[in-house]
Amino acid sequence: MTLVLEGVRKSYGGVEVLHGIDLEARAGEVVALAGANGAGKSTLINILSGAVPRDAGRILLDGEELALRTPREAQDHGIRTVHQELSLVPDLTVAENVLLGALPARGGLVSWRRAERRARELLERAGFGAIDPRAIAGDLSVARQQMVEIAKALASEPRILILDEPSAVLAGDDLERLFALIAGLRARGVLVLYVSHRLEEVMRIADRVTVLKDGRLVFDAPPAQTSEGEIVRHMAGRRLDEVYPPRGRRPGDVLLAAEGLRREGVFEDVSLEVRAGEVVGLFGLVGSGRSELAECLFGAAPTSGGEITMEGRPLRLRSPRDAIRAGVALVTEDRKRTGLVLDLSVRDNASLATMGAVSHATFIDRGAQTRRVDAAIDDLDVRPRDIERPVWQLSGGNQQKVVLTKWLLARPRVLILDEPTRGVDVASRVDLYRLVDDMTRTEGVGVLMISSDLTEVLGLSDRVLVMHEGAIVADVPGAEATEESVLAHAIGVAA
Repeated sequence: MTLVLEGVRKSYGGVEVLHGIDLEARAGEVVALAGANGAGKSTLINILSGAVPRDAGRILLDGEELALRTPREAQDHGIRTVHQELSLVPDLTVAENVLLGALPARGGLVSWRRAERRARELLERAGFGAIDPRAIAGDLSVARQQMVEIAKALASEPRILILDEPSAVLAGDDLERLFALIAGLRARGVLVLYVSHRLEEVMRIADRVTVLKDGRLVFDAPPAQTSEGEIVRHMAGRRLDEVYPPRGRRPGDVLLAAEGLRREGVFEDVSLEVRAGEVVGLFGLVGSGRSELAECLFGAAPTSGGEITMEGRPLRLRSPRDAIRAGVALVTEDRKRTGLVLDLSVRDNASLATMGAVSHATFIDRGAQTRRVDAAIDDLDVRPRDIERPVWQLSGGNQQKVVLTKWLLARPRVLILDEPTRGVDVASRVDLYRLVDDMTRTEGVGVLMISSDLTEVLGLSDRVLVMHEGAIVADVPGAEATEESVLAHAIGVAA
């Protein structure tokens, strides 16, 4: 089986975003697609998945030209896509989502026993057998929902599987299960198109790395014939060693602190401190309680006991409003569901936390709002630079920049970042890291950063906290932390 793209082009509003893409891939290959946000990866994926029509060029599968006018047509040809943004129906069970449109029925009635058995088989085959097919999808963590999405894609036995940032919320054993699944698909002759900004995993699992830049294919090579540094240069025009800013400055006084914090069934006896001008990394495997801890520190979820203080004063958090008033901000891990209002403009999303500053009685001062947002998105290089554009039309990385703009305008004392670079390209990551460095260095903001990307945690943090099964089991100075030691604590095998 051979997939061939010849001169594929696409324009939006008269602006061409794909400039004649030529690509060939074969059965049993893992082809990694890399590129900055806006490079054309999402557009190319959407064309192959039938979600977006191409304007010119041809797509051939085993010599047969494909129209791919709808996702159903793509699926009929054996092309399945697991998109970066989750598409599960939150009120349905895992089994219903995995088998959506193909539930086993007899006499017009669904056989729920057969459905659950089939869903369990697919989850186990994907390496995610710990997920209960009867669980409600919306109750699962983002990582578990991503696993369900992958199992759903496998239900139709695809010939071509497109994975868009599948590992963005996975770490440790879950990530290894994903890699084992990909190896198994390769062995069965499935073509895997793998989009990821994590270059270390691309180098590990891909047979070829293809780089898109500004809508053009600019580089293609096997991992053995290239390096992470060379890939970064093609993507972003900068060296890999320029990604992380220097750390190691002396932090200031304690800003946010927790003592003996508990949340029933999730974490127990958690104590931590975040100081002025300090970046504290928080690493843990899925299910360790890290995101739930962030929710409690922001007042988005209740605690069962313990105390939270801000600059030494007890902080009673009944809602996120209380946290915001105290100077605490949270960038959540799921920007589309809890960070943005997708149908609103960039301007209105960026103003959500500070609307009072540009309002008089019941009226919004649009001029003042526009000036504030204009300056902020200019600093963060949000593209396209159009504050009236609905935020759903932006790429994932630019949506994340809008979320950050919202909180920067609120001028927080403590910024909690939960998976801040999920689905964000290297160039945008560098912008985010520079922003974090500026905030800590010049404004004395304290940052608590939760990330599944261990390289990111080690590269950006002054201290690293490690969670395992609802407890903080290590507090390591950034200069002393290594991948081996942090992972050992995270999986509970450290001495």
